[in-house]
Amino acid sequence: MDRFNFINELLAFEPGPRPFVSIYLDTGANESGKKNFEVFLKKQISEQLDAFARDSAEYKNFERDAERIRSYAADVDPSVRGVAIFSCSAAGFFQTFEFHVPFEENFLFVFDRPHLYPLIKLVSQNRRFAVAQADTNSAHIYIFDRGERFFRDDIQNVKTNRTDVGGWSQMRFQRHVENFHHQHAKEVATELEKLIRDERIDDLVLAGDETVIIPLLRAELSKELEDKVIGVLPLNANAPEHEVKETAETLVHRHNALNDLEQIKLLKEQDHPAGRAVTSFSKVLTALLNGQAQELYIAADFGSIDYNVGEVNKILKDYGPGIDENLPNAKRAGLVIDELLKLAAESADDIRFIEDESLLKEAGGVGALLRYQAKGVSNV
Repeated sequence: MDRFNFINELLAFEPGPRPFVSIYLDTGANESGKKNFEVFLKKQISEQLDAFARDSAEYKNFERDAERIRSYAADVDPSVRGVAIFSCSAAGFFQTFEFHVPFEENFLFVFDRPHLYPLIKLVSQNRRFAVAQADTNSAHIYIFDRGERFFRDDIQNVKTNRTDVGGWSQMRFQRHVENFHHQHAKEVATELEKLIRDERIDDLVLAGDETVIIPLLRAELSKELEDKVIGVLPLNANAPEHEVKETAETLVHRHNALNDLEQIKLLKEQDHPAGRAVTSFSKVLTALLNGQAQELYIAADFGSIDYNVGEVNKILKDYGPGIDENLPNAKRAGLVIDELLKLAAESADDIRFIEDESLLKEAGGVGALLRYQAKGVSNV
């Protein structure tokens, strides 16, 4: 899917007999202004070096990785909250990503391939959304993406002043003012239509006086755009950007939680032999390998994802004859779950991480809506 195009190189990386380092860091400062990740990184690199024989190729390769990782981490901009680092010196691979939202924990993984669960989770849980903050003569249109402002457009129209003239003159002036307000609302709606279509935005938040500008604005929205409105914030057009972002993020997260409930309800209703959904890791993996899964639902708590090692191992081997050396070991949960996510990133329309652990508990933490009926999915 388009949302994960920026990690195509990671998705396509071919595993090999060399260490591949995946690091996730919360680079924000603590209460004392210090960055805790520096101590974590030093300790983890030291422990990993000790795990390799000093005269081995793995030791030398990891040592080169560590040098480059330390050099990069030392220059991370203070405004950055989360960093992902991927390094495999033996393959000449080094890639980093910076975010304005933190990773939940600091992690360092050494496998034969990238470990992508934390990265895909962060991207999926911090989706791009738009905010239209307006009054009767001005508007600010924002797009926020992964914790930062991606786009801003300001619209300014004629400011209408009050008048004390009475009678017919007052009525004509009032109609004149109302025409200005309607025209302004129409201009804002037109800009929103184009922007949300071009940027493929799913969620729109409106902000403004709910008795004046919001009704005018909503009256100008197309049905398609109106369906994307997830809520209204009672903020005036002078509210600072940081307040708009933080308040809108709260609303978006609440909306996503309610949407999760609805989607998992649909998932369970469709989870039958003639339905368009499957649950359990094995069935979802099979559906993804068949290109059958449209939306993947997976627990946000990694530890609550469960599967049968024997079943998964058989499925992977059945779908990958002759390439056994590149298949993840079914006993390595991190690699197996990554394989599921990689397949979804490449072929599904959406990946949603479900925060409420109870919603997918009976399904082992995994479910999928399908493009067509579930009868093509083996029960293994």
